[in-house]
Amino acid sequence: MKSMASTSDKILDIAQSLIVAGGYNGFSYADISAAIGIRKASIHHHFPTKAELVAALVERYINQAQAGLQSVREQAASPADQLQFYIGYWNTCIRDASRPFCVCAMLASEMQMLPDEVASPVRAHFQGLAAWLSSVLQDGVEQGQFQLDKRPEEQAQMLMASVHGAMLSARALGDPGLFIAVVAPEVARLRAIGR
Repeated sequence: MKSMASTSDKILDIAQSLIVAGGYNGFSYADISAAIGIRKASIHHHFPTKAELVAALVERYINQAQAGLQSVREQAASPADQLQFYIGYWNTCIRDASRPFCVCAMLASEMQMLPDEVASPVRAHFQGLAAWLSSVLQDGVEQGQFQLDKRPEEQAQMLMASVHGAMLSARALGDPGLFIAVVAPEVARLRAIGR
């Protein structure tokens, strides 16, 4: 049983790296087979269809992201620090590629072509992230750390779009510094200090 879970995890790990590199339609079971050294039939045993494989990958990613956001809440009491942890995580990801790129951001760029069993959890990821950001911003307003121009839900959507857009731009242009150059002013505008 342990080796099955291990094989499943290896399949998901390779699928994630292939999606980050080339998107949903940019890989096949043959690519996974070659990377891991197992037969395609073995991959089909674990994940009968590509949609099921990617849906499982997205579910795993969402669980990891939720655990990460919860950890941020536990490590930093201050909403401003929580936001900095979140931005810092993606800045490190872009700067030195030590962490995996957001698989949901990559899949979102292909939303119209995704099967619903993949598109629905991708949408849910962004809804959950927006809710987390909104709560951080709301807490920051209540504690006098943030001053918002819009409702927390709207500001969270704008911040999320800025972060993901900056991630994609930095990646596309091969300029890791572009991420923080775009996002830092957005975060600075939220600060209530000095207003």
